[in-house]
Amino acid sequence: MSKWDLGKVSSITMGQSPPSETYNSEKIGLPFFQGKSDFGIMYPSVRIHCDQPQKVAEAGDILISVRAPVGSTNIANQKCCIGRGLAAISALPKITHNKYIFYYLRYCEKKIESMGVGSTFKAISKKDLETIQIPIPPLPIQQKIACLFDLIDFLIAKRRKQIELLDLLVKAQFVGMFGDPVTNPMRWECGTIRDIVDEVKYGTSKPANEGGKYPYLRMNNITYDGQLNLTDLKYIDIQDNEFEKYIVRKNDVLFNRTNSKELVGKTCVFNVDELMVIAGYIIRIRLNEKALPIYLSSVLNSDYGKLTLRGMCKTIIGQSNINAQELQNIQILIPPLSLQTRFADFVKQVDKSKFVLQKGLEKLELAYKALMQQYFG
Repeated sequence: MSKWDLGKVSSITMGQSPPSETYNSEKIGLPFFQGKSDFGIMYPSVRIHCDQPQKVAEAGDILISVRAPVGSTNIANQKCCIGRGLAAISALPKITHNKYIFYYLRYCEKKIESMGVGSTFKAISKKDLETIQIPIPPLPIQQKIACLFDLIDFLIAKRRKQIELLDLLVKAQFVGMFGDPVTNPMRWECGTIRDIVDEVKYGTSKPANEGGKYPYLRMNNITYDGQLNLTDLKYIDIQDNEFEKYIVRKNDVLFNRTNSKELVGKTCVFNVDELMVIAGYIIRIRLNEKALPIYLSSVLNSDYGKLTLRGMCKTIIGQSNINAQELQNIQILIPPLSLQTRFADFVKQVDKSKFVLQKGLEKLELAYKALMQQYFG
């Protein structure tokens, strides 16, 4: 199949930021999108409006980030004003289909990103966008390909939403069983995390090394919503006399003590059987007989926990920190172990449902990548 320059099969409009005094939050004028920071999964999120737009994108136009970072794509779902961080790409009637171009540009995102130039930050020009090569099958074929990707996108979004709802279900069950941690309507025993811990240890500051024996858990391996994420692992070797000090075992609670202010305090339960080593930005917590790991993790990942952690962290040179002593001083309710066990059993059942949904999501994402390669590779 022959390839065409993008500039010959579409119309490209480079964004231009209007005067800042024309921005408003009263919804006067058009929604104004400045760059990738406004992008959602498919459609941009409206934060501000502008009543004197300089450059306009129409509903259905492809929005592409042209300044730091370069290459990310989105779709305008309404007429909008675009700033200089974006360009709008519109298909030419009877020649190209917008959604087809959109999915092709998503496939080429890394390649387009590499086209960015500049010493301070990367940017891509209109001329460079116009020279991107795109295969152009007959219009009905473009429409069929776009519809297929639309369907897979819909199914992927649906699976992600189902997983998100299960997480919300666990949070609702937590509040239903234990009540508000601030008002303590059920009059549970009050204490601090210090009262329920048996051991608190920092991880090692040694760097990862290629070919290391043990997987090395770092702060990116704990998600904001309290999950263990093992998709990006480094490895490390440790000496025998340091093994017990830095190793993590199943049912240990992991606490991210250093990060940005928004992310410091990420907490999860280590729920796999494999032995791993923790990095220095993580605190390993082992509990006594008064509390279960999932209970402590749920407290710290609750709205109460997030708010408490954000209010107590100290920021030095752009990084926020909560040390082990401060962590143990956090006030916490200590409900009966029998109730915590019932909650743990509920979470276990929900996790089984999440596992099935996650596997389905992974299959859809693999199919998406395979079809991208088939049609665009």
